[in-house]
Amino acid sequence: MTLVRMTEKLLSPLHTRPWPERWLTRVLGAALASAAYLLCLPWDLNNRAPSPGAVEETTPVTGVGVVALAVILLALAAYFGHRDSLGWPVLLVAVPPAALLYVSLRTHPGPPDGFAGVWPLVWGFFTLLIGVGVLVAAAVAREFRADLVDEELSLAHRR
Repeated sequence: MTLVRMTEKLLSPLHTRPWPERWLTRVLGAALASAAYLLCLPWDLNNRAPSPGAVEETTPVTGVGVVALAVILLALAAYFGHRDSLGWPVLLVAVPPAALLYVSLRTHPGPPDGFAGVWPLVWGFFTLLIGVGVLVAAAVAREFRADLVDEELSLAHRR
């Protein structure tokens, strides 16, 4: 298989591909989004205080992990925005990390400082942030699709 043919296959719109390939690509995208979340924001299953009597628990989340997750999710969103219709990137790229964040926030109790009940707001804010970021990246990448450009040129030519 030549490089041009392989690149064409990897970047062609998914609606032109056979349905098993289309769905396998989508499942792989959702799995990659989940794996990115788990790798970049690992869960400390032994969530514990760093010293006896300390109120705050340890957290494995770092700034580098958050930035890496954002870059990976934006790249996935751009890829699926380029290849598929606009709703799929949100479902494939934004929903898996949002679901994992929900499970993470539900399984780790908050600190006993009165902010234990704000996790729904935290989850909602970050879910909205991820969803909007994915939607914007997908919309921008969609503008570079050749079939949409050809369709717009043909519509403009008919007028």
